[in-house]
Amino acid sequence: MDLLATGAQLLSSRLGLNVDTDTVANALQSLLGDGAGNLDITGLASRFAASGGLQDALKSWLGDGENAPISADTILDVLGRSDVASFADQVGTDTETAASGLSDVLPQLLDQASSGGELLTSLGGAEGLLGMAKSFLR
Repeated sequence: MDLLATGAQLLSSRLGLNVDTDTVANALQSLLGDGAGNLDITGLASRFAASGGLQDALKSWLGDGENAPISADTILDVLGRSDVASFADQVGTDTETAASGLSDVLPQLLDQASSGGELLTSLGGAEGLLGMAKSFLR
């Protein structure tokens, strides 16, 4: 199962949504996608790495072991309130509820995408990821 489908199922279950998982997957693609039907894992990792104080949480999601939590407010800051609000409209919930669900699900999705720490290693470790994130800020 691809990560969009997994995320859609997790969010539908977590939020008790009354829409089909294809609708949730399409909304996730709009919010977090790479334009080719996949989650933009590298882009997401870069956005979180570029946000002050989230490097340790990101490392926990991309590496092995326990995933550090993230708040709904942080999701709104990193992904943008208007983008999360648009996602919420698409799936039939309010912005804060959507942000709360995303705060639960995104660490799981990034963790699954990097099973065994392979994604983090391919990006040059934590330092490589942070360097890549800094390049986006220039």
